[in-house]
Amino acid sequence: MKTVDQCDFKDKKALVRVDFNVPLDKEFNITDDKRMRAALPTITKILNDGGAVILMSHLGRPKGGPENQFSLKHILGDLSRMLDLEVKFADDCIGASAVDAARNLVPGQVLLLENLRFYKEEEKGDKDFAAKLAKLGDVYVNDAFGTAHRAHASTSIIAEFFPTEKYFGYLMAEELKNAEKINNNAEKPFTAIMGGAKVSDKILLIESLLEKVDNLIIGGGMAYTFSKAQGGEIGTSLLEADRMELCLQLLEKAKAKGVNIILPLDTVIADKFDNNAEKKNVDAGHIPADWMGLDIGPKSVELFSEVIKKSKTLLWNGPMGVFEMANFEQGTRAVANAVVAATKENGAFSLIGGGDSAAAIAKFNLEDEVSYVSTGGGALLEYMEGKELPGVKAING
Repeated sequence: MKTVDQCDFKDKKALVRVDFNVPLDKEFNITDDKRMRAALPTITKILNDGGAVILMSHLGRPKGGPENQFSLKHILGDLSRMLDLEVKFADDCIGASAVDAARNLVPGQVLLLENLRFYKEEEKGDKDFAAKLAKLGDVYVNDAFGTAHRAHASTSIIAEFFPTEKYFGYLMAEELKNAEKINNNAEKPFTAIMGGAKVSDKILLIESLLEKVDNLIIGGGMAYTFSKAQGGEIGTSLLEADRMELCLQLLEKAKAKGVNIILPLDTVIADKFDNNAEKKNVDAGHIPADWMGLDIGPKSVELFSEVIKKSKTLLWNGPMGVFEMANFEQGTRAVANAVVAATKENGAFSLIGGGDSAAAIAKFNLEDEVSYVSTGGGALLEYMEGKELPGVKAING
């Protein structure tokens, strides 16, 4: 793997693709800076070598052109404080202000370019746009795992302009190393925990995992489609009616491969989608007509926890319920605690698969208690599905 450790950045301008797509509140304060902190080691390495850093990122989903709410200028102060230096800012990423700022950059300085997605050419993977970005630096570094599954101009096309001077940053290297550990070197018993709203989002991942895991725990909204497919009553719970047949096929496939699929035994239901709703516990498949399932129940917690604690490899992607509501977070919290227990007491390797799982682990202050928390939800899922990520292929060649 070609990482920044194989390059001496002295007197070089490194064009670094980072993932600074961080959440901002209404006053433009960062509510979770994990992705920014994850890029600091790579930036620091380049500066310590005597190089200069030009940072490229996207933020949010601008509709078509500059929008103040998606400007990267809002994160400038926080980034400067993290690096303990004044980060320079270009109010464009390819225009005259960017070209001038990059030309005048000297070793030890950091420049942040404006949001790449203010140009539609970024997401289209436009070669001319990539060429304009490439002219700003001498070396290309990709440290944005969260966007590695996108064939965008700044994540894959740009690498063509750096045939020999292209590298993975420390975060990318770490993400790939941990994903590879799960993909090809998983110690048994290997348990995958799948949650979230939709079966359709996880079909390819589940099919891929059936070739590798011993146990597959299914919770969250997707569990209700499995329940309905098996003849259960799910009230007004989340349902993908067009995926019921698929759920039955996945259960059959698992059985044929000797994989233990574990579904909830009970569920916490509510009379409306509200933290203060009336709630009660019922057996799975016995949800009254006007009620909805919002969490797994205590019997499910006990069963899931028992399987998790006996595992040596754990992959967790997706919550067990609506963990954002305090009254329906117990299932997700219990699974998080079981993953921590397996890691600490059983020496398990635990990988938390980005997205809502990473948000849950952060909410419960357990990020340092598991083996690794991925910064890339979609990218990790596609890597686990066996797909080649454009951002990875661009560096590996």
